[in-house]
Amino acid sequence: MAMDGRAEAVSLRFAFIQMRVVGISLFVAAALLLLVQPVWAAEGGEEFDPVHHVADGYYLDLEPFGKLELPRIFLVRRNDGSFDLEAFLSTSAALRSGRFLVEADPENAEDTVLGASPTEPFEVREEDVRVGSPAEHAETLFVGSMYLESELVPANGSILIDFSVSRHLVFAILGALVVLVVFTRLAGRYRRGVGRDTAPRGVFQNMMETLIVFVRDEIAKPNLGDRYERYLPYLLTAFFFILTCNLMGLVPFGATATSNLMVTAVLAGITFAMTQFSGSRDHWRHIFWPPGVPTFVKPILIPVEILGLFTKPIALAIRLFANMTAGHLVILSLIGLIFSFTQMFGDGVGWGVTPVSLAFSLFIYLLELLVSFIQAYIFTMLSALFIGMAMAEHPHTHEDEHAQGELTEADHAHVTPHYFSADGGMPTPRAAEAVAAQ
Repeated sequence: MAMDGRAEAVSLRFAFIQMRVVGISLFVAAALLLLVQPVWAAEGGEEFDPVHHVADGYYLDLEPFGKLELPRIFLVRRNDGSFDLEAFLSTSAALRSGRFLVEADPENAEDTVLGASPTEPFEVREEDVRVGSPAEHAETLFVGSMYLESELVPANGSILIDFSVSRHLVFAILGALVVLVVFTRLAGRYRRGVGRDTAPRGVFQNMMETLIVFVRDEIAKPNLGDRYERYLPYLLTAFFFILTCNLMGLVPFGATATSNLMVTAVLAGITFAMTQFSGSRDHWRHIFWPPGVPTFVKPILIPVEILGLFTKPIALAIRLFANMTAGHLVILSLIGLIFSFTQMFGDGVGWGVTPVSLAFSLFIYLLELLVSFIQAYIFTMLSALFIGMAMAEHPHTHEDEHAQGELTEADHAHVTPHYFSADGGMPTPRAAEAVAAQ
């Protein structure tokens, strides 16, 4: 019996080690596949541009297999003042229809023309294209794929609103669907009693419960107090949505939706709206008539307080956008060293730099994996902090003191003293005991 138990334990340990080796191997393979994807694009004839690979676009980059164009939808205002909704399955379909053209280069508008091919010296002037048939010249645009990076303009009128589906929008929707499916399955397990009446089962449920409990106990409760349950669904949604979008950007052929300022601005806007609607009367009083401040200072302080309402969500949006964009740019810049050294010193030096470049890129990739969790935590924590600050009620002893003059000694005897640490932060343990004793 003892020998059988020991053999079973050894086999389980061996299986666990084997699973870890396979997992690490798959992770490294996925990382290398992600790192060499820009190399394939450059070998296909495209100029290696790190910003281009991070930026948004109206196609999915599946190199070396090609590119999948996304639908284009425009609200167009015609020259006669009427409005029209134009929808196409792809950018190439919009050009082939003849109703849309490639926008001329504004820096060289006289020589650069609508409908010109980016790879061949074929020129069609704007007036000729608008009078003639744009569809006749559309095929010349498809020699290369630069037309995917160009702006489209209607042959008749101007674009009022561009509703086109972009790469980052696709992955934002995909991230939301992943979160919805994951939490729907988890909710089904808990409804059946798994994790509620019994211990959680499986690695996935245990991992998810750990993260959920972390958000609840380390973010929601400390910042929101007794009313944390009201805001916990939003904090959990924001945390897991941001985390999912961050991790999807580290997957081969993926894109980071949170590296788009519009996505982070929407998330910060939701936090801003919840903060303002949750604000107490005391919160608004501090903004429009700050207590405990001389009257002549209030006209200066009130605009600062109002400005502070907007700087918080702006900082939320820019912080998440900048951190997720910077990591990708560093990785792509390190890969770009291969091409730079090859062009300057030849193929031999380029091949020699490749292992070093890929090693540093893999290190930054692992660091960015950590940053994905950290940024999700920071956004959620600051959102909870801002909402909690808006809900808080503040004592106004100092304001009453300024308004009514000096307090008498008898009044001071009834005022509870406040003990704080030396740096002005949270009360010290000894101070807490003194307050409790009083």
